[in-house]
Amino acid sequence: MNDAEELVRMKFEGLAPHLNERAQRIWAGVEAEALGWGGIAIVQRATGMSRTTIRRGRDEFLSGASLQDLGSVRAPGAGRPRIEEAQPELLVALESLVEPVTRGDPESPLRWTTTSTRKLAAALENKGFQVSQQKVGQLLHDLDYSLCATRKTVEGKQSPDRNAQFEHINTRVDAYQKRSAPVVSVDTKKKELVGNFKNGGQEWQPKGHPVGVLVHDFPDDAVGKAIPYGVYDLTDNEAWVNVGIDHDTAEFAVASIGRWWTYMGQKSYPDATELLITADAGGSNGYRTRLWKAELQLLADRTGLTIGVSHFPPGTSKWNKIEHCLFCHITENWRGRPLLDHETVVKLIGSVRTSKGLKVKARIDKRQYPTGIRVDNDEMDGLLITRETFHGDWNYTIHPRADSC
Repeated sequence: MNDAEELVRMKFEGLAPHLNERAQRIWAGVEAEALGWGGIAIVQRATGMSRTTIRRGRDEFLSGASLQDLGSVRAPGAGRPRIEEAQPELLVALESLVEPVTRGDPESPLRWTTTSTRKLAAALENKGFQVSQQKVGQLLHDLDYSLCATRKTVEGKQSPDRNAQFEHINTRVDAYQKRSAPVVSVDTKKKELVGNFKNGGQEWQPKGHPVGVLVHDFPDDAVGKAIPYGVYDLTDNEAWVNVGIDHDTAEFAVASIGRWWTYMGQKSYPDATELLITADAGGSNGYRTRLWKAELQLLADRTGLTIGVSHFPPGTSKWNKIEHCLFCHITENWRGRPLLDHETVVKLIGSVRTSKGLKVKARIDKRQYPTGIRVDNDEMDGLLITRETFHGDWNYTIHPRADSC
């Protein structure tokens, strides 16, 4: 129900008990006339009155009919009863179709299909009821139903230490920032097929001349794939995106962080001796991934940085800062545009700017990152890693090895 329908419905509910049938009819006609084109349909959906009645009321109003005589216009009890009064089981039957699992038969024919008002009216007719699809829509609104999309609110299995880990991350981030040490949020954005493929969203084009793209998104027609790995600086509101073309591995993830340090981080924090990374619990930078820790050790050895890591609890990736501080703006910037080649991907990412001053740099990473690399126990034992008392699997620090500096 749109705003106009909702307003008319509220007026009707407030006035109807105080108006007789003739006054209701003329009032409905006045509302329809005031709304202009489509007004009769709006009033019909909001009040349930027939269009014939609304037209009659409008004609009476336009002809100058007086509203002074508001007495009874028909004998008490005369006229056709409301459909839900004539068919008292109608509302129960309607709810059983809309919510077949909780209020009705789980074997309902509409259990596995879209419950449009047309289909609901047809199903009610099969049950012996007489009702139009317009009336079904009105009854659904009266029963407090509305058209709703699904909403991503169910996060799956949650750790009992979920909130405590969030608080721990906040405390750790604050401590690093107070020491003027860099803090970054990292993650891999969704992989993209590179080629003349449709990209979601719209952008301004000459009317009638949309950009032509391939009808099917077949991987064989792709130039390649783009794997954007982002490193977002929480303090400076700057980001580095390493666009890989091979595989999203732990080696690729740490290499992306290394490139950020080389091209951006080292310039912004010339005196830094430590770095804090916040990352998701899974993926190429997951807390269970041995190669992730082994590669971070090599990065620490090479840069001399003491690298702290804090992982978000499983199932909470949407809370990662990089998701709503960087990735959403990248998606918005290339909406409606085909990602024709890797250069296009890099330019669209690198041109991202926001009103809050976000700056982004991007480069193509043409190196190969093979999968299946194993890290044995001896190599793990050689890591210079300390784990915190609270969830040492999620919170740990990797120190540079003296013999490697």
